This record gives sequence, structure tokens and C-alpha cells, in this order.
Amino acid sequence: MFWAGIVVGALVALVVLMAVVGSFLPSEHVASSSARFARTPEEIYRAITSVDDFPAWRPDVKTLERLPDRDGHVAWREVGSHGAIALERIEESAPRRVVTRIADPDLPFGGTWTYVIEARDGGTELKITERGFVKPAIFRFMARFVFGYHGSQEGFLRALGKKFGEDTVLGPRT
Repeated sequence: MFWAGIVVGALVALVVLMAVVGSFLPSEHVASSSARFARTPEEIYRAITSVDDFPAWRPDVKTLERLPDRDGHVAWREVGSHGAIALERIEESAPRRVVTRIADPDLPFGGTWTYVIEARDGGTELKITERGFVKPAIFRFMARFVFGYHGSQEGFLRALGKKFGEDTVLGPRT
């Protein structure tokens, strides 16, 4: 019984420590990741804007449901290991730029992903920049020190490379 109390106390102390540290972290963040592909900008653009095809090549998307357009923007709900997330495409300039946003204000996090597509050396560089926020202090701690801000971006880039049969070489993080 004594050791169970010690374990429970240590777990409570850990959660309190995470909350305290997280409360000192900014709620907003910016993170970028990039990769090069042996494809044209048009091919990359088509792949990242064909949302109905996401479950076929993105392992983090188990199912996808198209939602009614929001103010003329394409909208959808992705369901994966982290639950359901509603998204919308708020800007696009084919084949150079796409901006998506988390469209669920009830989530404890949100933000945008900006995809910049540039022809480079006979291929294409895709850069993803996340401008996000995380509300709860414990989630901020986890995002910063456990999951990192680049994991989802790099997973997306690797999955895109696999879709095209390429080994993805990631560029520098910022």
C-alpha cells in the first residue's frame, strides 16, 4: 500500500510539473518542414489537393468525409488515430500554394498549414509551415517536449514520397 501511494503521488507530481512548465510555454507556434520530390509542381499540387484520395496514401487518415463547402472553401473531416478533425482549404493558387485550416473551434488546438510548392533542379520542393496554437498547458508541454511540432508535417511528406515511390529526404526544420 505504501508503494502504491508513492507511485500515485509521483504521477500526480509529474502531471502538475507538466502543467506548470506548459503554462510558461507560448500557446502559439510556427514550424516548417520540407522535402524534394522528383515530380512536377502540378503533380504535387494535385496530390495535396485531392482530399478524397488521402486515405489511400496517408496512413494517418483512416476515413475521410466530405463536408459541405464553407464560404466556397472545400471542407472535409479526417478520422485517424487522433480522432476526427474538420478541415477546410482557405486559399489556393495552383500549382504554387495551398492553405488549409482546422475548422473545429471546439478542439483544444488549431491553426493553419501553408503548403508552398516550388520547382527545383528538375523536381519540386514542398514546404509545409504550420501556424498553430495549443490551449491547455499540459497539451503545450506534450506538443513541445514529447510529440514535437514537426512530426505531423514530416509524416505527411514521407507519405507523399511513398505515394510516388520515392525515398523522402527531408530538408532542414525551422
